[in-house]
Amino acid sequence: MEMILDELRSGLPDAQQFTRVVIRMLAAALLGAMVGIQRERAGKPAGVRTHMLVSMGAALFVIACLEWGMRSDAISRVIQGLVTGIGFLGAGSILKKAEQHEVEGLTTAAGIWMTSAFGIAVGLGRYGAAAIGMVLTVIILGVVGALTRRLETKDDGKLRHRSAR
Repeated sequence: MEMILDELRSGLPDAQQFTRVVIRMLAAALLGAMVGIQRERAGKPAGVRTHMLVSMGAALFVIACLEWGMRSDAISRVIQGLVTGIGFLGAGSILKKAEQHEVEGLTTAAGIWMTSAFGIAVGLGRYGAAAIGMVLTVIILGVVGALTRRLETKDDGKLRHRSAR
């Protein structure tokens, strides 16, 4: 039993490291949740849990590299892999509707990609940059999204009005 406990503690040898990892993982989860809440309220398929997991996963990859003592060039390669991998995850949310000649899911894919950026930033200890990114993302998804829909509705109304003449 002692061997199992030693193995579990080996990744976090002191209280300071443990605290740092917990704070970073919770911060990543919180930032991801903020975007996920906005997406769920908008009725989008990728919601709170998805965004939390993407952000925490990205943070954990970076934290593990830092805690292992990797050099910055190696961590840079891990981050490059994360950005690429998340791109593939986001690509799975993009659909092309042949009948309407429309593409759906680009914003969902971009949101997932952005959420991974929060996790990477938090994993590196850059809380401020991650928080600013999250606030701007929520503004873009919510406020800019609403303005865009409003403009599209006005444009549709003008087109209908002209064609009714």
